[in-house]
Amino acid sequence: MASALPLGDPAPSDGLLPATAADGAHDRAFSVYLHVPFCRVRCGYCDFNTYTATELRGAKQSDYASQAVLEIEHSARILESSGVPARPVATVFFGGGTPTLLPAADLVAMLDAVRAAHTLAPGAEITTEANPDSVDRDYLQTLRDAGFTRVSFGMQSAVPHVLATLERTHDPARVPLVVRWAREVGLDVSVDLIYGTPGESIDDWRASLEHAIAQQPDHISAYSLIVEDGTKLARQIKRGEVAQPDEDLQADMYELADELLAAAGYDWYEVSNWARGTEHRSEHNLAYWRSNDWWGIGPGAHSHVGGVRWWNVKHPSAYADRVLAGHSPAAGRESLSPEVREFERVLLLARIREGIPVASLAPAGRLAVAGLIADELIDARAAFAGTVELTLRGRLLADAVVRRLLEDD
Repeated sequence: MASALPLGDPAPSDGLLPATAADGAHDRAFSVYLHVPFCRVRCGYCDFNTYTATELRGAKQSDYASQAVLEIEHSARILESSGVPARPVATVFFGGGTPTLLPAADLVAMLDAVRAAHTLAPGAEITTEANPDSVDRDYLQTLRDAGFTRVSFGMQSAVPHVLATLERTHDPARVPLVVRWAREVGLDVSVDLIYGTPGESIDDWRASLEHAIAQQPDHISAYSLIVEDGTKLARQIKRGEVAQPDEDLQADMYELADELLAAAGYDWYEVSNWARGTEHRSEHNLAYWRSNDWWGIGPGAHSHVGGVRWWNVKHPSAYADRVLAGHSPAAGRESLSPEVREFERVLLLARIREGIPVASLAPAGRLAVAGLIADELIDARAAFAGTVELTLRGRLLADAVVRRLLEDD
């Protein structure tokens, strides 16, 4: 979630959605994303809508859970009043920021509010992000007892000088400890990695991959570092203090990740994600790639229901003012045309292993598949079997294109 909000149409203060948002709703799963916009320190590469204690200006972390609960309750009323049929929530994801900076009881209160307002589907996936230094075993046990099923640890790297460049504050030696605690209480475990940090060598990256694999998590995400305008890292690069990430080296790092993870028993299923079998895939992330519906709770959070996309006001104090007054916190929105929805459907489905049914493409798209095979971006065997599936090089291209699309969104 980039910190800059997109341009769009004004959002009504009551938050009501157009009647078209209900079309086909029963064919789409419904998810909830809860943005917790707090961090202990701001990492130099981060462009997310997050705030340290000195940046809150009138907002309090201690008040946040109760404010988020108001928007959760508000979301159920809006959907009902807009004629969107009620659906149980398939996935819930707490992201940030660092959700686990809040007391565990606050995360539980927000999850309970989702359960009360929308109900949870049987077997719903409930995930929180966490920094390795922001939880202990009791914290994780509290989450598990409340119904959380999964935790995603921001490991990023196992190499101290890489973590220092990223301004990550945790000790890499703590990762095995928190993974063990999570397993002991019964949570699925994912670890997030970043590659391509200035000064990171291919051997550094290999060490991080091997350290992550050694913990035997259920799921591993590996994202290339993107230098976002306006970040501290972008300024450091502009001043020549650190080097610009090398895209060729990043491509080599991606290929190494795919090689080592496959050898360790992880199946690639989305451009940046690998899992130990389909049961450990991130269903919440797949909801985005499959263009399902989701409601984003919190400052700057984005939502999508039936081709209507909207985004909340950015600052926690502005968000609090809106929800406490009983108004929608949405700052703007857009209704996607059929052409844009189809473009995004194809672009997003191309990221996942199952790909796109060739028969679902427009005639021009079906013809283009042959050209993409010639360019070695599409797996020819998959195409002849009736789906579009990316090659390794195609994955990297899709990742770059979709990131830019989402940044412009």
